[in-house]
Amino acid sequence: MEILKLMLNRMQLLKDKMREVPENIIAFTTEEEVDEEVALRNMRTSGTKPSKLSYQGSSGPISYFLNGNLCQSVSSTGGQRNISESENTVMNITAPASAINSISSSLGRAGQSLLSIPLNIFGGLAARMERTLRGSTHDIGWLQCTDPVTPVQDGTNRFMELLAMTRNGEHILPDRLVYFLVPGLFSNHFPLYFVDTKNFLSKLGLTCHIAKIHSEASVKTNAYELKKQIENLYLYYGKKVLVFGHSKGGVDAAAAMAMHWPDLKNKVAGLALVQSPYGGTPIASDILGEGQIAEIEKRTILELLMCRFIKGDMSALEDLTYSKRKEFLSQYALPVDLPLISFHTEASTDPQALATLYHIAHVEFPSVIAPSSFLSSNQTVKIPIMAPLATAMAACASYLELRYGEKSDGLVTRKDAEVPGSVVVKPNRKLDHAWMVNPSLAINVTEPDAPQLCEALLALLVEIGQGTSKP
Repeated sequence: MEILKLMLNRMQLLKDKMREVPENIIAFTTEEEVDEEVALRNMRTSGTKPSKLSYQGSSGPISYFLNGNLCQSVSSTGGQRNISESENTVMNITAPASAINSISSSLGRAGQSLLSIPLNIFGGLAARMERTLRGSTHDIGWLQCTDPVTPVQDGTNRFMELLAMTRNGEHILPDRLVYFLVPGLFSNHFPLYFVDTKNFLSKLGLTCHIAKIHSEASVKTNAYELKKQIENLYLYYGKKVLVFGHSKGGVDAAAAMAMHWPDLKNKVAGLALVQSPYGGTPIASDILGEGQIAEIEKRTILELLMCRFIKGDMSALEDLTYSKRKEFLSQYALPVDLPLISFHTEASTDPQALATLYHIAHVEFPSVIAPSSFLSSNQTVKIPIMAPLATAMAACASYLELRYGEKSDGLVTRKDAEVPGSVVVKPNRKLDHAWMVNPSLAINVTEPDAPQLCEALLALLVEIGQGTSKP
């Protein structure tokens, strides 16, 4: 702002200076335009005395000034003026007066236009710059700053015990529940989202379903859809539903509980929010935050991608900004009697993570184009589709750590994924946002895989619902 004020002061000085008669110029003044000063900049003093000067102008007395002193004043009746120089004045004029007059007038108008710009325009630009530079600095972790803050319990140790049991083949999940997996944003475009976890639980003889929702719909829209699906599962199986939501799926599921709890209270056994931006995410806020530079351009590009190509709703992204999450949670709070887990991790940013690929889908080819020596006539061959999601998560995690100093899984910071009043699980293992739901090409057999982690989280949630958990 100080720089803008300095620029305005300089322009005002320039404007005032243009109204003066500076040194080493000739000024022409007529009766019709008393205040017009014509500056002839290309003038120098020489030893050669020109005999006459010519000036094309209107009729009236013309005064010649040199170094601020009147040299001669003559009258003319218009047209071409031939004036003899005084014996004591030596001048050489190299620029046409009409050209100088045009330039001077243009400069004057430009300066006047700039000076006439309201100061609030510059103030608005400065405010947008400040808002853009600040980003989400004051919003990250706002849930922990609310008054009063509902304390959390650390369930990490018990989770690790249950995970070890799962690794040793001890499966303790009861079959009296329906396990309901809610996928996150863009899951419609990743066919293998939650597939491994569903197959793993189904092989244990458990009833498991993946929610069928439009992942790019708004939070309230999906909340209502999940409410209906939970009611249908309860009616069909006669069992309570244990809900496991990942990323935005956790936000959608939490909204369903908050908005429709009277209808779901006796049908839901608990809710696990896994890497969910319950408080919002700086990625969404930095892109869609109001009052930032290039706000309209960024929104236009996202609307093109979301609405035209993905056939989604911009609200799906907007609902994950801090402003929208604050607005929603001020109206709809999670029920206090809901067994609740919040699970959050941080992504690795080392070179190995940058080179990791995830299996996100596959393409099936009929046997007619597959090698006949390997396939019979009724077989198909599956070609995996790999994506460098880990690279994107590592890059985003580095951005959030460098800009805000916050640890994250690449999309959600640890603070924003921690729900007040919940049992918090925060393992030390480096896991990015996509690891939980997509198989990795780089499988480490010495570490638990995603389905095993999901089973341990669900087992902990069952214990919390029964009141037998030992955090």
